[in-house]
Amino acid sequence: MTSTRAALAALMTCTTALALMGASAPAPYPPSSKGDRWPQGTVRTVGKLVARLPGAQAESCSAAIVDSPSGSVVATAAHCISSPERPRKPEAMYFQPAYKSKSGGKSGSKDRGTTGTSEGAGSGDGPKYVLAHGWKVLSWKTAPGWDTDKSLESVLPYDWAFLRIEKRGGRTIQDVYGANKLKTEPVRGGTTATLGYPASSPYDGETLHYCAGKAHRYQRGEIAATNVGALALRPCRLTQGVSGGPWLRGIDKKRGAGTLVAVTSVGSDDELLGRPYPKSAKALLDKFGAKHEHAKHKHAKHKH
Repeated sequence: MTSTRAALAALMTCTTALALMGASAPAPYPPSSKGDRWPQGTVRTVGKLVARLPGAQAESCSAAIVDSPSGSVVATAAHCISSPERPRKPEAMYFQPAYKSKSGGKSGSKDRGTTGTSEGAGSGDGPKYVLAHGWKVLSWKTAPGWDTDKSLESVLPYDWAFLRIEKRGGRTIQDVYGANKLKTEPVRGGTTATLGYPASSPYDGETLHYCAGKAHRYQRGEIAATNVGALALRPCRLTQGVSGGPWLRGIDKKRGAGTLVAVTSVGSDDELLGRPYPKSAKALLDKFGAKHEHAKHKHAKHKH
């Protein structure tokens, strides 16, 4: 995997407490991690996102429900929809919150990789399950500035997107699972957890893993220009499949939700980078996630 300190890093898409006398210190939540399984198994507002591609192929990412007027919006990375590496848009996309393997991650089926920067594929049945049972994505909106006709290096600062999700039985996905609050820039370094479903070895894409610790925000002169402003967690050993996964702060253990400050974009063998949201993202979310948004909105028109 290309280092995040280079001008162009590898996309993270996967194609296919101490008690004392008289006082106690609360244990941090979640505990610090370099890539462990999530302590509670799943998180209600975080899930597995799968795109069905031409040629009977599938591509896996991660995503999270974000609070919106309609209650029907999920946040992910723009390159999970299309990228300069894979400009063709998906035939369909589905999202399963709180995804948990139905086979214990021991299925022999394969998630075939298609993105040029992918280095492996999941070994479980997750992609097939999500395509068959997940919540359907009706439309999407990538960040202004995300243009698949340009070089990946030039558009990486805009690697975030919102997805509009179907209703089920008159209920929105937020009604059923809850949602994370969006925080836009300025976002400084601080205690952060990033979650997702890594699918390249040694992971299989079937269980939720995370990295947690004090995130660093890269400044000019510390890293290639395209990654200036990104949040970083290091060491973090999550692999492809965590693209689009949420970077959360203030996670409420009971609700399975917190404050969304970024989404996973690129990474290296021991470092993961998240893209914070510019102030303009809030207006875009409010408009795209408005209650009157038509369910049949044509995603083919979303070109930036």
